Amino acid sequence: MTGPDLPAPHSPMTVEALLHRWPTASEKVELIDGVLYFTGAFDLRDVAIAERAYPGRRALLNRAGCIEIHPAGAGEPTSVLDAYAPEQPVSREG
Repeated sequence: MTGPDLPAPHSPMTVEALLHRWPTASEKVELIDGVLYFTGAFDLRDVAIAERAYPGRRALLNRAGCIEIHPAGAGEPTSVLDAYAPEQPVSREG
């Protein structure tokens, strides 16, 4: 896990949760070939939140730890990161 747990539903958001959880912790958002690409350091908890925020869409945590929101469809989506740089190492610097 990279970020803190979310507060309980009746509790206010903490600064730590605000800075480390999706969507407020997104460093950048891009639209790539119809896929929303949220840059940040996320985990599977954030993917579950993203799936609830975009019903009918498919959320994916890619190998860089970023979240991709793909259009509806059958099966698992293919990461746009893998589509454009399938064998390239991922660097968080830049």
